[in-house]
Amino acid sequence: MLLNFEYFISKRLISAKDYKSSISAPIIKIAVTAIAVGVIMMLVSVATGVGLEQKIRDKIAAFNGHIIINNLNNNNSQETQIPISTQQDFYPEFTSVEGINHIQGVATKYGIIRTETDFEGAIVKGVSTDYRWDYLEEYLVEGKLPIFKKEGYSTEILISEYLSKRLHFNVGDKVIIYFMNEENKDRPRLVAFEVSGIFNSGFQEFDETFLIADLNQIRRLNKWETNEVGNFEVFVDDFREIDKKGGEVYAAIGSFLDAKTIKQAYGSIFEWVSLFDFNIALIIGIMIIVSGINMITALLVLILERTQMIGMLKALGSTDWSIRKIFLFNAAYLIIKGLFYGNVIGIGFLLLQKYFKLIPLNPETYYVTEAPVYLGWDYILMINLGTLLLCMLMLLIPSYIITKITPAKAIRFE
Repeated sequence: MLLNFEYFISKRLISAKDYKSSISAPIIKIAVTAIAVGVIMMLVSVATGVGLEQKIRDKIAAFNGHIIINNLNNNNSQETQIPISTQQDFYPEFTSVEGINHIQGVATKYGIIRTETDFEGAIVKGVSTDYRWDYLEEYLVEGKLPIFKKEGYSTEILISEYLSKRLHFNVGDKVIIYFMNEENKDRPRLVAFEVSGIFNSGFQEFDETFLIADLNQIRRLNKWETNEVGNFEVFVDDFREIDKKGGEVYAAIGSFLDAKTIKQAYGSIFEWVSLFDFNIALIIGIMIIVSGINMITALLVLILERTQMIGMLKALGSTDWSIRKIFLFNAAYLIIKGLFYGNVIGIGFLLLQKYFKLIPLNPETYYVTEAPVYLGWDYILMINLGTLLLCMLMLLIPSYIITKITPAKAIRFE
């Protein structure tokens, strides 16, 4: 009988009619709003932070792979100087290291694009039939990807939207590129390419520098053999293991070759990206503390407002813990209500950003043209469960005040 009475009281506590006109009504609304706003902020910070990390990482990998193998004597130059033979134990399949899904041979060479009115320096990256186009295909905005063969010299070239606008090139136009001739530096060699496609990765550092052409053209200009490349680009299955795989790849290649990960090659960018994790953790921590404080305030107001009811329940024989559970259940209901509204608004906003690109970003600063969004049920579930559990743990302490209320004083309480 007593349990049924307690259940009735708890239902009255969470009834909208019961607290709508009470003193606690505005406090409860503020607490629910704080929970909702906190969840929105946490969802947005995680989705955009992780999304930005992944987008930047994928763009760097599109132009470099995850691990770069080159000759030790190249002195970290952007232009390949000393070739590497493709007759290696790790090529074309890197079977000695697990977690490697692809390896490709490439070469780079400095060139100058010359037009009637302007000129621009660029790095021509030569690729072959083993090149992985999936990353760059996403950034293709006009035309088509070039087709290269093992034999012959293709004149097709892939150019960035930045260079096409700067130098006024369109798909199908001829692009004259001058290359330095090591034998006769006074007479550079020129190659006439044809624009097959235009890409825009949003990564300004690469878009203003790289062109994609046939590897055989680079071999011909450098007078290399058909089995020589400038360096190898390796792709791993799990980017989280890139440091470990980089060490394993280095140990598996010859003593005259060097291997470094893109985290090592672009250390400043990845150090900047790593700050996102700290910022995300800071935002989540602040939002949970703010939400918890608001819920503590709401719970204390509810307890003070129901002091006579608490005294009556104690007089009827209810234990302190059973009464505390009534208020904790009410608090849990309010938290879940805030989580519901926060998820609806937060996920809705993220879906709008994901598909309609509402918020643009400066690519010179953020390396992307719009705020990228990563949506995963794993972190959404963790944010909701974590917020609920931590807020409930924080509420255990203020609910202890119920044990200090005596029936005689509580019933006379006004």
